[in-house]
Amino acid sequence: MALQYRREQEPDWVCRDKCHNKHTIRRSIRKGSIFERSHVKLHTWIHYIYRFAQGLRLRQVDMLQEGITRSSATLSKLASKLRKVCKSAMKRMRRAKKQKIGSPREVVMIDESKFGHKRKYSQGRSSNRKSWVFGMLGVQAHERRPVLRIVKRRSKRHLMPILKNYANENLPESTVTAVFHLCLDTPFSLAFPSIHESAVAYLELSSSDSYNLYRRVSRAAHMMEATCSFIKEAQAEGDKNWLELLELGDQAIDGLPYHQHLPIVKQCIQICSYLWKSAQASPLLQMESQKILLKLLSHPLLPVKVETYLCILDVVKECLGVQNVARPASSVYAGVHFLLHSRVLYEISAFGLQDQAKEVNSAAKDVLLYLLKGRLMMTASSWARFNEALYPVIPVLQSYAGSADALGNCILLISRVSDDQGDGVCSPAARLRTALRLLFNKQHTVRSTAVEDLLPHLTSPEGPKSSRPVLDKTVLSSLPSIYVTNKSVDIKLDDSSRSYLKVESVNKLYSILTSETVDMVLRRSAAEQLVVVLQDTAMHAVLKTQGLPDKLISFITESVSSLATNIDCLLEPSVGMLRKLVYADPSLRHSLAQRSDFLITLLRASLLIKANQSDVTEAAVLMCFLLFDEIATVDVWTGKADTDTTLSPFSLPVSIIRRYNLPFQSPSHHVVSPYCTVLPPYSDLLAMRAVREALQFIWNQAWHCGTEALLKHLRTSKSHAPEFHADLVLTETQAVLLRVYDVKTGLQDCIEAVQTASSHSEVTSALTRMHLYLLTDRLALKVTNNCSKNALQSLHWHTPVERFLQVCPACPQDEKLLVSLVSFLNTFFKQNQSDCDDNDLRWLAELLIKQETHVLLDLLLVDEVKTHTQAQGKGEELQDVGQQLQRELTGLFNTLLLRLTSTSDRMCRLLSGPLASELAVRLLQCLRLSDAPRFYGLPSLERALRSMAHATALTGWSTHTPSTEPHTLCQKYLSGLLEVISSFYVEWGGNSMSFMGKGVTKNAVICLLHLSHEMMAQSKDKDWMSLWSLGQEQSADEPSAAQLGLAWLIPLWVDRDPEVRCASLAVGTALSSLQSGCMALLASCQNISGGLWATLLNILLEKQECSMVRREAAFLLQNLLVMPMPANAEEAEDCVWQSPCVHDEGSGVSLVGLPALQALLYHCHFFDHVAEMVCSCYRGRYAFSLSPPPAHAQSEMNDSLRHLRGPTAQELRQANSSGSVSTSSTLLPPGGSSETRSPVLSSAGAEEDTPFNRLTAQGQSDAESSDSSLSQDSPETFTCVAMVTPHLLSAVCGLLANLVAVLPEFTLTALRQNHILQGAVSVLDVVEMERCLAELRNPVLLPADVEEARNQVLCGVYYASSVCKLLQCSALLSDEDFFKTDFLTPLLNTLISILTLPLPRTDVCTQDALLHTWADVLMLLETLLLRSPAAVGPSACTAVGKRWNGFSDTVHVCVGLLGSKPSLYTACLHFLSVLFSQEVRKRGQKAENSSSKDALSAALNGEPAEQLCEILLERYEKTQFQDPLKKITAKALMSLLACSPSAQSYACKAGFIDSCVQQIKQIYTQLHLESLKPGKATHRKKEENSLKELRMVLEILRNCLYQNNECKDVATDLRLTAALLALWPWLLLHDSIMIAALELLCVYTANCSTACRAVCGSSSSSSHSTVPRVPLTNSLMHGVMKLAAQVVPDCSSIHSLAFSLLANLSVSRDCRGLLQKSNFLQHFLSVPVPRQGSKGSSPAAVTLSQWLQLLLSISFGKDGQGMIVKLHGAVELLADLAQSMLGENTPTALLVLHNICFCSANKARVLACGKAIELLVSCLDSSSLEIRAVGVSALWALLHNYQKAKATLKCPSIRLKVDEAYTLTKKDAQQKNQEPLNAYLLKCLEHLSKLLNT
Repeated sequence: MALQYRREQEPDWVCRDKCHNKHTIRRSIRKGSIFERSHVKLHTWIHYIYRFAQGLRLRQVDMLQEGITRSSATLSKLASKLRKVCKSAMKRMRRAKKQKIGSPREVVMIDESKFGHKRKYSQGRSSNRKSWVFGMLGVQAHERRPVLRIVKRRSKRHLMPILKNYANENLPESTVTAVFHLCLDTPFSLAFPSIHESAVAYLELSSSDSYNLYRRVSRAAHMMEATCSFIKEAQAEGDKNWLELLELGDQAIDGLPYHQHLPIVKQCIQICSYLWKSAQASPLLQMESQKILLKLLSHPLLPVKVETYLCILDVVKECLGVQNVARPASSVYAGVHFLLHSRVLYEISAFGLQDQAKEVNSAAKDVLLYLLKGRLMMTASSWARFNEALYPVIPVLQSYAGSADALGNCILLISRVSDDQGDGVCSPAARLRTALRLLFNKQHTVRSTAVEDLLPHLTSPEGPKSSRPVLDKTVLSSLPSIYVTNKSVDIKLDDSSRSYLKVESVNKLYSILTSETVDMVLRRSAAEQLVVVLQDTAMHAVLKTQGLPDKLISFITESVSSLATNIDCLLEPSVGMLRKLVYADPSLRHSLAQRSDFLITLLRASLLIKANQSDVTEAAVLMCFLLFDEIATVDVWTGKADTDTTLSPFSLPVSIIRRYNLPFQSPSHHVVSPYCTVLPPYSDLLAMRAVREALQFIWNQAWHCGTEALLKHLRTSKSHAPEFHADLVLTETQAVLLRVYDVKTGLQDCIEAVQTASSHSEVTSALTRMHLYLLTDRLALKVTNNCSKNALQSLHWHTPVERFLQVCPACPQDEKLLVSLVSFLNTFFKQNQSDCDDNDLRWLAELLIKQETHVLLDLLLVDEVKTHTQAQGKGEELQDVGQQLQRELTGLFNTLLLRLTSTSDRMCRLLSGPLASELAVRLLQCLRLSDAPRFYGLPSLERALRSMAHATALTGWSTHTPSTEPHTLCQKYLSGLLEVISSFYVEWGGNSMSFMGKGVTKNAVICLLHLSHEMMAQSKDKDWMSLWSLGQEQSADEPSAAQLGLAWLIPLWVDRDPEVRCASLAVGTALSSLQSGCMALLASCQNISGGLWATLLNILLEKQECSMVRREAAFLLQNLLVMPMPANAEEAEDCVWQSPCVHDEGSGVSLVGLPALQALLYHCHFFDHVAEMVCSCYRGRYAFSLSPPPAHAQSEMNDSLRHLRGPTAQELRQANSSGSVSTSSTLLPPGGSSETRSPVLSSAGAEEDTPFNRLTAQGQSDAESSDSSLSQDSPETFTCVAMVTPHLLSAVCGLLANLVAVLPEFTLTALRQNHILQGAVSVLDVVEMERCLAELRNPVLLPADVEEARNQVLCGVYYASSVCKLLQCSALLSDEDFFKTDFLTPLLNTLISILTLPLPRTDVCTQDALLHTWADVLMLLETLLLRSPAAVGPSACTAVGKRWNGFSDTVHVCVGLLGSKPSLYTACLHFLSVLFSQEVRKRGQKAENSSSKDALSAALNGEPAEQLCEILLERYEKTQFQDPLKKITAKALMSLLACSPSAQSYACKAGFIDSCVQQIKQIYTQLHLESLKPGKATHRKKEENSLKELRMVLEILRNCLYQNNECKDVATDLRLTAALLALWPWLLLHDSIMIAALELLCVYTANCSTACRAVCGSSSSSSHSTVPRVPLTNSLMHGVMKLAAQVVPDCSSIHSLAFSLLANLSVSRDCRGLLQKSNFLQHFLSVPVPRQGSKGSSPAAVTLSQWLQLLLSISFGKDGQGMIVKLHGAVELLADLAQSMLGENTPTALLVLHNICFCSANKARVLACGKAIELLVSCLDSSSLEIRAVGVSALWALLHNYQKAKATLKCPSIRLKVDEAYTLTKKDAQQKNQEPLNAYLLKCLEHLSKLLNT
């Protein structure tokens, strides 16, 4: 077969073999592949498979554009086929390899995730199908193997089978054994409980057999602990919890095979005896104690059983012994009540008496003897109780009857029948049964004794006189052996469900048997056949219904009692039939067993059968059934119903079968005791040494009630006699091991060893042990209170250690000892940091500072160590000791500085400053700047610089040196650090010529960063910027010396180490905060292409740069934007800051300032890059790589788990102090899928960071950079892809905010076009922050997880703060289109969600960050509401209402932080004021809309508003008026009162109105006193303050009274109007206060008649001690009328408010009376009427409108209508005004006329006015429905009950108009929906038409 290519077609397979008969076979190349039935071209398939294999998430649109296919349907089909191929391949692989992961070099990582469709921006479909996926990932060096499974439940029970199914169990056996022994190590589990728990979980996964062994050991340990607890509780005095004690006793008995502590048996017996003594004891306790007793009596272990019987015997002897006879009324006998129960007696009789152990057998016999002979020692009730318990056990006891021993004789006495034993053990019937039962005894003497006991029964005169047989000597001699037979009867019956007998035949047999007429031979034959029939149990019921049992009993009785012998032939068959019936029917057996007469009859029948020389076996069997009925079933002794249907209906205990001579083969039960427990296997456990030692530890610990008591016992105990079993005693080795494992004891031993040490080696050994204790704390996943550090802090360890820190080392041994001690201290302060370390920190800091010689600090000087080393020896070992000492000392000092600055202890913070200063002085001496060659390759320089970075990170570190001024010290530091930098960059070659390690540069730059902040703080009055120029340090003969400036800083920006780049940019940011620093940086970048701005923008926009470096570049750009930039060329000439500057060489155009900045941003596509940053922001919590670190990097990693963790909080603090963090964690390796990015390791990222292309812009070539990179990096380098973090976006948001302020229009347009604001808001993840805050509140969370959650929260809140500032700037400077965007509602929901985040109480840093973010969010919300209340208000109110509970908590927190966070308090109250202002508008809505209240309105109308009002009132009253926050509080309180009736009610109940009125009166008093003093500036200022306070009080009181009658009534009672009347002179002088007072009065009098009367009343009725008396005619209303009667003043607000107040007052009759008396309405006639066509806003029109509104209010009362009509010309004037105002929406004048027409007294005056009538008639032609309704209503009112009006208005023209209007209105009502006003108009026209037509 060959491949044949055809032109423009796909090739085919062609075969021309001879086997095809010279035919050519052609097959397509697609045959047998997935392409076979596809019409798609092969190259299309290959192209698509290539894209599919790449794993790129390409959209179909992208593939169509790429030209793969032309149809999306084709793409879908291709994808479907490939998915099927992949699924089948996965199935084949699963079948072949079983999809197993995990190997010795493969780590299996597991996680779970919820898969579901998530909507973005609340758009798109929402999916209800969300599934949890359990994932397993096998991780090797270069391979990842995932396994994903969908799960419904995520519990351990459901996930473990999946994990075991796919993960290989290839753990070595030695490892499993080691883990097993670790789990059994009890001291280790006590010291490290979390590790022990993890080991147990690991053992469960790795080996099920070992785990099962561990579980068995755990159960045994638990039983041992329960045993010790039982012993302690039982021996304790006082009340006991008996039920719990019995439960512990039960567990202790189960643990006897392990601890073998037999004394607990005695305690259990004593408890049982005590609980059964009293008759009032709880039955539950008695039953539980009896279970324990029976368990002990039947215990499988012989020592336990022996001890039990012996203890019971002791109790019985003590209670029933002869020694108790002499005690009167002794109650000791009650101690044996626990034995007087049938179950206990049965256990002793059936199993104790026949036990093979002599101790048990003998003790059981003695116990029973004491009980049987204890009649004299017991009371009658106790003896009766014993008889009752003994009755079921007598059959067992009688088997031991005999004359050989005392017990047998005692048992024989039970059956004696004599008058002197009438109160014996048994009743007469029972004695008969016992005597008959002895006939089955195996001893002839016993049977003879039984015959003697039976003779009275047989010869009793009560029996029948003619009974057979005659008791002669022959019969009596055969009676003892009557039931002794050699024959054994099979008593089993056929119980099959199917019977082969016919009922009719059986009935015929029964009828023959019972017939008296049938021959006896036939009857005997029938009886014998029935015996056979009864073998079938199915026929029993048939014969019972016929009465066969009674018939058989009668046959037996007749044969015995009758002398006739003809019925004897039926006796033997009758006994046989009755035996089978009794066997199968227990109820029949029970009834017959209780009939003594039948038993005697059966005995005589047996004698009769024996006399007839027949077989007496059937009678013997029947007698056995009846005599052993008490114990014939299993459930008699267990107390539980027998549900097993397979058991025989008659069964006897094995002891009965063995000891009696039974004539049948009886089914047996109770081969062993029914209470015997089966012990679990324990010998294999005790054979294991590790198990034995674990149980020994557990027993001793539980016995001594804890480890401390055990250790104390081991120290103090001198006796060698064990208190328990010898196998449980700890050996000396175990005791020592326990002391070592107990942390506190071990540390105490170490401290004592240090105190008593006599050599260096002993001290070093003790310190090493202490160090090891601290290091073991790292094994615990979570630090607990029982850690080694806490244990050490509870001991006195300072004094023993302190003496070694105060002496300078004099020999190498001293240095080694000091190294050990300093290393121990370093570990102590680094590990498990908490507030408990404050005392230790204070101790060490005082020790270092207050020493006269400063031994440890002086050891940092290299010369001293070097000199000493040379003096002592010449070996390299001595030099290593000195270097190691320096390393440990620098590490200790660095740790100490970090701890002192991070603690909250005040004393520690005070000590940190002097320590940092002393350390800084000595570190400066360590630099040795004059010895430049020592910089080469010495790690000491790096250590010194690292310590300098820690020392300079402390604020004010230079201010605590008494010998040196801060500026001088900073100057020395600056010169030294610049010397290091200058030596580092040889001849300014920069990065490529570097010959020093990266640590030197990094630490030097970080020190410079700290130094810049220190110099800004300490050298404010000095010009220190010039000191930062390296040119000042060079010689004067060099020409370029003065032009260097800050040029040394620029190469650091492109260093190969990202930390150096970050720190150097931070230095530039710090220097650029000053104008001189900006100028210096600008001058240093003149020779760089693009200058300073292009350089920074290039770094910021570089995608391969790490996030923190770009962040610092953004900060630096923010500072540069603060500089004043010229807006055009003219301003540039006079401006000092000539930056940025852009020059186009082609056109020669140069731009400076803002135009240049705009061009630069446009040219570099700045906003496009920012939009890309926002879209690609990484919001995950973890940033680590699954790949192991490179080999060269592993040696540098001290922490092996560093690659599994993100940056800790301590690292972040170090970064903040140094200006840099380990930024390599933000780098991502390329080459993988875009879906699975993971950052590289911090250690590898810094070393493998390749140079970027932006180096070319800085004056370096790519070749140089590459060479420099290759010379440092390993061959396995790769290009890193940067990751955008929220920290970078925070800085970018700050930069954008500055750009908005500088270039508002340009920046806002770019933000809108690139959707940057929407993207920035979408990055906010409030759900993640809530989850992290919840984790911070979780007490069981691991420390690493706590740090991760805390960092995530800080990252989120910082970013939210920066976004809020950006949005606030944008909202302030943007137009209305900004508020019409779609993201506004999600933004508001997100902001409110941030405000409802719970505040962490334990983390101060997170708390401060969240509070700061809250302030920014509140300010943003306030800005949005103020800028666009219509667009933002509803959404904001809805969002706040939904989350009101959380928001209310936030408000409480903000108000409570007034003293510490005033900005937050201000922002919160400002937002509340604006928010509640939106709600005020809703309060005036109608009642029908009340059902549509939102959540915020509901909250403001309930208890939450009262709570908010309470805190605001409290803050308002506590704040002085001079405090600016008082006004803010008052403003928020006013807004709340205006919108919340609940808040008003609470304020009223709290007495707030009373306090306001009192405050008004106090202000009046102050003003009155100030007016009496001569005028001074201070007095005027006080008066102004009082008036301002008065205005604020009036405004608050106004809102408190708004629409609240309850508050108005309280104000009336408090004489508010009198207080305002007293202040009226001052109100007239100040318009603003007058406006506030009039607004208050308007609100006060609205819809409140009592308030109106109070305002109209005179001052005499409301006089007060603080208010002067005024004339009777003077009142507030007079003053208001004067204000209203004035000519329109300058302040039209006062005039308008005065009329509004009069309109409110006019509702009151008193007010209308005052208006009439004062002729105030006469002013209406002189009001100028505006000209036709004048604007409605003119003063004349406004005044006229106010007068008309007043008249309208007056016209609602009859007296008011009369007042208007009495005005001369008022009606005509109103008619003219109404005529001119007919076109307005609200014809006020027409309404006044309308109201006048309703009064009968006024109708004549209206009719007399022709203008008025014409006006009303003309209203019929108006197009306005309202005007027509008013006119028709007025005409109807005139015609009603007024004939004169009918005569006047009954003219045809008026009637015609009315009819036309009626017809037209009626037609409109039929065509349209009838509205209320239309219906009213129709009704008026109908009545008006009727009146005119009648």
